[in-house]
Amino acid sequence: MSEAATAVQEGKEADHHPYFRPKDAATLILIDRSGDKPKVLVGKRHDKVVFMPGKYVFPGGRVDKSDNRIPVAAPISAELEANLLKGSPKIAPSRARALAVAAIREACEETGLCLGCKVDKPVKLDGAWKPFAEAGLLPDPSGLFLIARAITPPGRVRRFDTRFFTADASAIAHRVEGVIHADAELVELVWVEIGSQPLADAHAMTKNVLAELDRRLATGPLRHDAPVPFFHFYGGKMQKDVLGA
Repeated sequence: MSEAATAVQEGKEADHHPYFRPKDAATLILIDRSGDKPKVLVGKRHDKVVFMPGKYVFPGGRVDKSDNRIPVAAPISAELEANLLKGSPKIAPSRARALAVAAIREACEETGLCLGCKVDKPVKLDGAWKPFAEAGLLPDPSGLFLIARAITPPGRVRRFDTRFFTADASAIAHRVEGVIHADAELVELVWVEIGSQPLADAHAMTKNVLAELDRRLATGPLRHDAPVPFFHFYGGKMQKDVLGA
């Protein structure tokens, strides 16, 4: 941990629960750069869900046991793997792959948007991956970039060690209809500019990550060698370090 770590904005939630070890999770930020200003895809969570009800969020969730076993159209890049292996606790390359694949799975499950590539020979996939098989696709994590990592503070009812990935909207290869509706986890999807009104009430960590992404986009094309911020609880406050620093 860096002694120069700086405190960052963090939303207040119930913090009186017993200690829970954070679960590995992945989030995908899709970017549309076809217009004058980049737009990101966010979904509005249902008012009845336990975690961040009514908030605009990026699709994401916990890593599943199957995420490391699913065949992919192309492997994650060596540079992305290197970034995912930074920090602690240390993880294996297979876990790094699972994190990237989980981001794609969660995006398809929650938004109906599937990132993948066509394959010549159909592959039988079940469960959350069935839409890929039906469309003749395999998930493709090769175009993902790591934007940030954040760990929920101790004392929260749910704790996640989340890696925030981004991918270009051009990577969307298939849309599953009927995923977004009034009774779904996400009731609405919108493409919005960073800092726009729909994000004014977003969770503080969502805003932190968006600010990091905005800075990255301002420098030109995304690169794997850019510093990756790490938000974590230390010394009684949420801090911001750099992975590998």
